[in-house]
Amino acid sequence: MAPDAPPSPQPPAKRRRKIHADDEPAAAAGVPPAAASPLVVFAHGAGAPSTSEWMVKWQKMMGEALDAVEVVTFDYPYISGGKRRAPPKAEKLVDHHLYVVKEAVAKFPGHPLVLMGKSMGSRVSCMVAAAEDINVAAVICLGYPLKGINGAVRDDTLLQLRVPTMFVQGSKDGLCPLDKLESTRKKMKCENELHVIDGGDHSFKIGKKFQESTGVNQDEAERAAVEAIAHFVLKSIGEN
Repeated sequence: MAPDAPPSPQPPAKRRRKIHADDEPAAAAGVPPAAASPLVVFAHGAGAPSTSEWMVKWQKMMGEALDAVEVVTFDYPYISGGKRRAPPKAEKLVDHHLYVVKEAVAKFPGHPLVLMGKSMGSRVSCMVAAAEDINVAAVICLGYPLKGINGAVRDDTLLQLRVPTMFVQGSKDGLCPLDKLESTRKKMKCENELHVIDGGDHSFKIGKKFQESTGVNQDEAERAAVEAIAHFVLKSIGEN
């Protein structure tokens, strides 16, 4: 039985910039201008819907940085329509997520597909990337929840990936200790990169004291992360 149709996706971030053939990093990655406009499907985390301030902010930033044809956001059924139920196991969200992806691809054919997620949404995105009937250019994990509730490392999904994958992690994220992630990355079979937001927590928020003592600025740290993601995505598209 097909999963319930998702609610209408949130409006995409307006594009502010066009990528031209002589632009960087698109030109450096060997990406033709037309192919440099990816389709991004962006999944929310366990505790907040696609309309949260955090999601809307990152949707806009990534839409502009990638010159995306659209950044599609959606709500998983357990949280849609204002519901606030506890999330099910990530595996139970794959069918709905894949349905959204296929609908988006049908609407924007020919554009490179990028799967991006926040926390739980990044874990489900990695599961969806393994589907045989979609072609994924890259997966972007924003705050990947490597540790489960019981503290065990959940790396099975990552070790099965064959799609270029990028992790953006706060250095103070308790759900993903960087030493554990480094060990997992060494075992992964796909190309993968890591960008660390120094002092950031699971949602990349940097404490005021840390900012004052180190000179790190929240906005600058997030912009640097976005730029790193854009470079990785465009490189992956060029190699796809």
